[in-house]
Amino acid sequence: MARRTPTRSAGLLLFRRLDDGIEVLIAHPGGPLWARKDAGAWSLPKGLYDSDEQPEAAARREFTEELGTAPPDVPAVELGEVTLASGKIVTGFAIEGDLDTATVASNTFEMQWPPRSGRMQAFPEVDRAQWVDPATARAKLNPAQAAFVDRLLDSLR
Repeated sequence: MARRTPTRSAGLLLFRRLDDGIEVLIAHPGGPLWARKDAGAWSLPKGLYDSDEQPEAAARREFTEELGTAPPDVPAVELGEVTLASGKIVTGFAIEGDLDTATVASNTFEMQWPPRSGRMQAFPEVDRAQWVDPATARAKLNPAQAAFVDRLLDSLR
């Protein structure tokens, strides 16, 4: 049996400095399947990319698509890769900047909802974004992606 190539995704972890540390921006997935989920459900703004696209370029594109605002045009810190429980490989990058979470306006996707109804509905890919301290981010992020927070903190020391 042929081995499947893992799906690849790239995301940006936006961070800002405060007097007593940093905060990171995390995104909550939209749609009815995620509506009542919190701990372990949040993510970096991220998305799939093909082999002909550079991961950082994909991460910046996905940030814009999912949050409705382009990320700051500053150098990125490479945070490496993590593998999700699904087998998807996520490459992370961190950039310093700020964003007003009230301005988040995500692109949308369509799915049949309610199930087996035959009715298609559109939902935002991201329904909200939130600034949180590193400990809160670790608790809210997909468990594999929590490593990106630790790697960011290590890079800032």
